Amino acid sequence: MKRAISAADANREFSTVLRRVREGHVYIVTSHGRPVARIVPVTSGEEIGTAARTALFKRLEAARALAIPKWAREELYEH
Repeated sequence: MKRAISAADANREFSTVLRRVREGHVYIVTSHGRPVARIVPVTSGEEIGTAARTALFKRLEAARALAIPKWAREELYEH
């Protein structure tokens, strides 16, 4: 369950927020009414990160190397 919380309230209620996140709740932290951060249980973030990392490495392993000629740093700024 997602819940919006202001940065000031999140600061005042930090222990409560952490306890609820541990229980599986997700908080969207707002500053002046705009979302600036998301507080999620660490296990969901780790699973997503691990899956993304695995997919990236599989893609890199499958990609073939390109034969690109050497270039000088100055060439980057010529255009």
